[in-house]
Amino acid sequence: MQLGEERMERIGIVGGGAWGTALAITAASAGRPVTLWAHETDVVEGINAAHENSVFLPGVRLDPAIAATSDLRDIAANADVVLWVTPAQFARPVLRDFCRHYRPGVPVVMCSKGIEEGSFALMSEVLTQELPRAPWGVLSGPTFAAEVAKGQPTAITLACADETLARKLAHAVGAPGFRPYWSQDVIAAEVGGAVKNVLAIACGIVSGRDLGHNAQAALITRGLAEITRLAAAKGANPVSLMGLAGLGDLILTATSMLSRNFSLGVALGQGRTLAEVLGERRAVTEGVATARAARDLAAKTGIDMPIASAVAAVLFDGADIGQTITDLLARPLRAERD
Repeated sequence: MQLGEERMERIGIVGGGAWGTALAITAASAGRPVTLWAHETDVVEGINAAHENSVFLPGVRLDPAIAATSDLRDIAANADVVLWVTPAQFARPVLRDFCRHYRPGVPVVMCSKGIEEGSFALMSEVLTQELPRAPWGVLSGPTFAAEVAKGQPTAITLACADETLARKLAHAVGAPGFRPYWSQDVIAAEVGGAVKNVLAIACGIVSGRDLGHNAQAALITRGLAEITRLAAAKGANPVSLMGLAGLGDLILTATSMLSRNFSLGVALGQGRTLAEVLGERRAVTEGVATARAARDLAAKTGIDMPIASAVAAVLFDGADIGQTITDLLARPLRAERD
């Protein structure tokens, strides 16, 4: 397929979690044929037989036109555009399987948010390494899957270096109440979408410790500074972080119990262990793995990210939460722009 005047009508979605399912509902509501791939057999069977994803988005009726599959060949054969919605740490192996069936010219939109552990790669970097022939974009911004599935108003960033492709993709994924705004700053969208999950854990800890709204506002603001420093170091325009995929996504994720990352932080702040909380969840809490990857990437690039580093220390190094908070408050005073 060549990118010209063709219409991107058939939507393929790789990833059967809450977000992938919500995107399937949105596309189907706009009259587009949808094929959704899920790793979990019970998800595929539930969508096809009962028209519900009872595992990740229970209680939401799905359009019977949404077809689920466990075979990536079905996505490759039946999609004009592919939305990639796997958990971040699983994006690479699934992409390697998908590339064997990929049809050249079909755009892939990366909807996963995270930084790959070990390689420190953003999701678009993973995509271009494993599927270098594909036109691509990034979908990121303030979205709770449950609200999108209900058709509640949502605005989101569609980032793509090629503005012509961005416009086509925006029309392909947009629907009444689901408004993509295109941008050419892919790095800002990705760093904002990934690191805000880490900061949401920190904000949850503050809430769980009942440290007050002042502390939460300070944490969000200084956390945004950390996002901006890392994004700028990777080539983003800092102004882009004032948009939906930066400030907007951070505010949403760091203030609501609908956020898996924020709710995890609340539980940690109240004294529960990471293993206890994650043991109760089937859905992935992306900020956990990204915390360590962001800390290590910051150290590699010489960027100061004390909040993200503190979250990683609490999650992986056994750092005491109370002492970690004390240490953050004892950091030397500095100019706000630093």
